[in-house]
This record gives sequence, structure tokens and C-alpha cells, in this order.
Amino acid sequence: MTSLRTAGSVETVGHALRDDEGAATAEYVVATMAAVSLAGLLVMLLRGDAVKQILMDLVRTALSFAG
Repeated sequence: MTSLRTAGSVETVGHALRDDEGAATAEYVVATMAAVSLAGLLVMLLRGDAVKQILMDLVRTALSFAG
């Protein structure tokens, strides 16, 4: 009888290891966290004074060229 329990346990463990339920959700979480991290990095970069100056110069150049 013990051997039947062991065989059943091995089968259950094997099924659990092959089961990929929830894998797509975990992938979405990883992708979402990567996107949030990138957005945070961009916000930090755009708040810097050097970037603000570059963007202002770009706008001034575009406006003076058009007008």
C-alpha cells in the first residue's frame, strides 16, 4: 500500500511541475514592472535642469525657424 501512495505522490508532484497555470499572469507582472521602472527613469531624467534646458532650446529654435 505504501508503494501506491508513493506512486500517487510522484504523479501529483509531476503534474504540479508541468502545470503552467498562472504563468501568463506572472509574465504580465514582469512586463508591467519593467514599464513602470522605465517610466520612472524617464520622469527622473526629464525633471533634470539639463534636459529642461535642451527642450527649451529645441522649442525656441523651432519657433524662431518657423517664424
